[in-house]
Amino acid sequence: MRWSDVKISLLEFWHEFKRQKSGMLGLLLLIFWIGVAISAPYITSPDIPEKWKTYWVDYPQNVPPKWVNTFSSQQLAVHEIISPSQLKEYMTQEEGKIILEIPYHNKYDVPVQDIVIKNISGKSAGPRKYPLITVYITRPDNKEILLLENYKIKGSTTIQLATNNEVRKNVLEWIKQQGVTVSPEKEFEYLATLDTMKVVFAKVSEDMLETPESLKGDYNIRIEISIPRDAEVNLDSTEVLFLGRSYGYLGTDFKGRDLFAGIVWGSRVSLTIGIAVAVLSVVIGIFYGVTSAYFGGWTDEFMMRINEFVASIPSLPILILLGTYFGGHIKLWHIVILLVFFGWVGIARVARSMAYQIKEQTYIEAAKVLGASTGRIVFKHMVPQLLPYAFAQIALSVPGAVLSEASLSFLGLGDPGQVTWGQILHDAQVAGAAVNGYWWWVIPPGLAIALVGLTFVLLGTSLDRVLNPKLKRL
Repeated sequence: MRWSDVKISLLEFWHEFKRQKSGMLGLLLLIFWIGVAISAPYITSPDIPEKWKTYWVDYPQNVPPKWVNTFSSQQLAVHEIISPSQLKEYMTQEEGKIILEIPYHNKYDVPVQDIVIKNISGKSAGPRKYPLITVYITRPDNKEILLLENYKIKGSTTIQLATNNEVRKNVLEWIKQQGVTVSPEKEFEYLATLDTMKVVFAKVSEDMLETPESLKGDYNIRIEISIPRDAEVNLDSTEVLFLGRSYGYLGTDFKGRDLFAGIVWGSRVSLTIGIAVAVLSVVIGIFYGVTSAYFGGWTDEFMMRINEFVASIPSLPILILLGTYFGGHIKLWHIVILLVFFGWVGIARVARSMAYQIKEQTYIEAAKVLGASTGRIVFKHMVPQLLPYAFAQIALSVPGAVLSEASLSFLGLGDPGQVTWGQILHDAQVAGAAVNGYWWWVIPPGLAIALVGLTFVLLGTSLDRVLNPKLKRL
């Protein structure tokens, strides 16, 4: 076939396809998903899959997206990071002491989860000559709270103020100094469960421990580092993190992982597995069915019995058993192979029935009379007639493959080295996200799976209408 003929055929196809509104919507969605998958390293970070399990310890846990503040009367604190270069602006040095004065403006109804002082490097001058850090916070009402006093800096030190027992104890002592009644029974409970930051950023009142009301205004966090003679302190990589009650575009999960990054990187896995499984299943199914129909007789019978045997195997239970056999996890390429193994049988039966009709055509008989080889007849005369069905079936097979991979990951049998939507839903189910109302953890991955499925269903049905004249509307 000449290129000019191919070009004319493609233009005719495109002219017909443009009339399919559902097909154009599916094409736009496909372009969107491909764009998301390709741009994943650029709009998030190129090493997300490697650090997905461990990196997010410095981020707030189980918080909604920051845009919820737009629709809510209760404003949630957003995540803020004071970088090493910014800290230098707040730093003053005296003999044997470094002082950091960090301003913080609280304009939120629900304050930050925690204040984290990260990566302070210290070297002692002897067994009892460690650098010591003391932290104060001055509130808008001019009340000062001693949060932490003479905390030893050993090597690379990170201090989480909200969960530090000494900080909780100091805050409770300060509350009692303000005239707030704290019973001995309750004090023991508060030492273990107190939401320290809500109290530190709250108005002083008798019920500030139970129902704290946010005190808005300008705060000052004062960090004093005492350095004994011959000891060393390095703040070159030190950061101060204000862990917010909201974060990013899609919030975080129970490990503080950015769910937006998970959705973006999950699109790569879903599209790769979906398209790979669909293409391989259709190619194998088409050639298997056409070969069976062409030879007929006992060859056809034998091949169809194999087909029926594979079709009778329950795929999901087998995949679960294999996942258990592989140590509870299946690599992505294993998943592709297994889904292809179970995915070609239905396509082969349809291709066989279509090939039987094509086999009886006059031009097939003429090719045989002229001495054409079996391979030439199958590949040049029969398979091309099935291409319209093949293209439509590829598009329609993608959602099934995506759902199968998501099901395995949801059951905890996916590839632990990859970020997938099914794994996000698995973690959400384990952590009770739906019960606890963490909707941002459940809806986005579920919606992404549904949209990818819708994308290829729209494309597949439209291709079927365009390429199969019998389905065209009058």
